[in-house]
Amino acid sequence: MERCRIVVTFGMDEEEKALLFKTMPEGASFSFLSELNDEDRKKVLQTADVLFSWNPPKELAKDEYPLLTRLRFLQLLSAGADHVPFDDIPEGVVIASNVGAYAEPMAEHVLAMVLALAKQLLKNHNKLAHGEFNQFEINKMVSGSKVAIIGFGGIGKAAAKLFRCLGCKIYAINSSGRTQEAVDFIGTLKDLDFVLKESDIAVLSIALNKRTSNLIGRHELELMKSDAILVNVARAALIDEAALFEHLVNNPHFKAGIDAWWIEPFSTGTFKMDHPFCGLPNFIGSPHNSAMVPGVIERAVESAALNVRHFIQDKPIRGIVSREQYR
Repeated sequence: MERCRIVVTFGMDEEEKALLFKTMPEGASFSFLSELNDEDRKKVLQTADVLFSWNPPKELAKDEYPLLTRLRFLQLLSAGADHVPFDDIPEGVVIASNVGAYAEPMAEHVLAMVLALAKQLLKNHNKLAHGEFNQFEINKMVSGSKVAIIGFGGIGKAAAKLFRCLGCKIYAINSSGRTQEAVDFIGTLKDLDFVLKESDIAVLSIALNKRTSNLIGRHELELMKSDAILVNVARAALIDEAALFEHLVNNPHFKAGIDAWWIEPFSTGTFKMDHPFCGLPNFIGSPHNSAMVPGVIERAVESAALNVRHFIQDKPIRGIVSREQYR
């Protein structure tokens, strides 16, 4: 593209804009949709070659998608793509997620949740608050554990690096069944039952799509060890909510940490919990903030902007999303 028109659909501060401008090649022009009136929005959408979006359903009105007649590339700020309205986006548009942009802080969050659950930190804190002092309550060692990492992309690899420091064995699952990383087992979703049976800890960092929706249900939970730890930092719908709650109630030594929720503001505008997870002693939750550390949005903007640059320059791009995995 000799002259590329880039339309940013979400609000950016000046520092984020500066990163975007610095990364793009000469000849690129920019429009920021949140700063325009209705008439100007229509004009820039009609001339957009690239959309840079975070949450398209909330940033674009339904009647604005047909205006995207020139669009060639949609770059997401988010690492996931399950919220994208694929049927509204013209066929032929390349869609890319921001894979790996949040990997390191999310990996730390995974490890923190696993350690907190293994050492029963929240449970014992609450006991102390009620005057109960049990110095001899047994906790669980994480060192030497078998860790299943279901979704061995940027987050999964970063988590594996931390667990290997504790002497853990890594049982990884990805789409190809191959990796150059140091693992003790690598397979695909066909091997899910095996890795769940074998592992002491299971981490969900896989993309949510039509194949992985409700990936972990009653059957999968029953395959796991009675004292296993399950942590989900990806998307809530990977797990059957009712099945998980029932399993936690009926198996008090089984533990779970959830960062992504079934009903939360990003997708629905509100937070709602259909089951009282936070009342369980073998559960810990966080408000989908595993990536939220200082400077993370700036780094994500820079990472996504580099992908846009590569698209403009006809270089290989990361995180291309297959529509057929979601439709």
